[in-house]
Amino acid sequence: MTRPDARASGQFAIGGTNVTRLGYGAMRVTGPGIWGEPKDRQESLRTLKRLPALGVNFIDTADSYGPYVSEDLIAEALHPYDGMMIATKGGLTRNGPDKWETLGRPEYLRQCVMMSLRRLKVEQIDLWQLHRIDPKVPQDEQFGVIKEMLQAGLIRHAGLSQVSVEEIKAAQKVFTVATVQNRYNLADRADEKVLAYCETQGIGFIPWFPLAAGDLAKPGGSFDAISKAHRATPGQIALAWMLKRSPVILPIPGTSQVRHLEENVAAAQIQLSAEEFKALDALGQ
Repeated sequence: MTRPDARASGQFAIGGTNVTRLGYGAMRVTGPGIWGEPKDRQESLRTLKRLPALGVNFIDTADSYGPYVSEDLIAEALHPYDGMMIATKGGLTRNGPDKWETLGRPEYLRQCVMMSLRRLKVEQIDLWQLHRIDPKVPQDEQFGVIKEMLQAGLIRHAGLSQVSVEEIKAAQKVFTVATVQNRYNLADRADEKVLAYCETQGIGFIPWFPLAAGDLAKPGGSFDAISKAHRATPGQIALAWMLKRSPVILPIPGTSQVRHLEENVAAAQIQLSAEEFKALDALGQ
C-alpha cells in the first residue's frame, strides 16, 4: 500500500470549516484507565506530532482524558495547530481510573471551557462538545450556557455526545449543533436513527469506539476474506466500511503508537466495492 494519507477519506465541513474525515481520537495517549500520564510519554508525543504529515487535521479529545493529560500533550506536540481543528469535550469529572461522573451545572461547564482554553493555549476552542447531558440538571440550563459561550466567542462550534434524536432536536432549539459523538461501529449499530438524523441535518457524526477497542481488529474474524483481498487488517476494513457508510461519519480511531496510527490512517485509501460493503453490512448486523 502507498504511504498512508488521511486526505483520501475526503472532506467534511464542521460548521463551515473543512476537515479531513478520518480523524484521530486522543483518549489513548493517557495512562491505564484513561488516568494519569501515558506509560511511554515520548511515543505518545511522537504519535501526535506524526498526525499532520499523515494528512490528519481533526483531533478529538476531552478535559477528562487523564484528566487534562491529553489536552496538555496535544498542546505540547502540536501548538499552534496550523490548519488543524482541535475538538474537546467537557461535563465529566474523574476520581480514579475508569471512573466517570456527569456534572452539567452551567458554572462547571463554563469552567471546563475556560480551563481547556488555557491548556490548549488558544483563545477560542474550534469545537466544544458536551460530553454527556447531566440528568440532574435541566437540559435548557446546559444548552443555555453553551449558547452563551458561542455568543461570547469562547467556542466556535458546539456539539453533543451520546444523545438521542430527541435530545439533538431539543438542543437545536437553543444553538446550532455541529457534531454528534455517539458510540457506533460495524458491530454496534444501536444509533442508526441518530446517524440518519445527522445526515438530514448536515451534522457531523463522530463514532467513538470505532474499532470496539480492538475487538473488530482481531484476525480470524468473519470478514477475513475481504481483508486478505485488500491486503489489509480487519481493523482497516472496519474503518473503510465506516467511511463508506455515510458521508457525515468522521471516524476517530485512537492510539498512542506511531505504527498503529499509520495503520489506521492507511484505511482511508481502501476502496470497498458495493458487494464488499453489502457483505460487511450484513455481517455487522
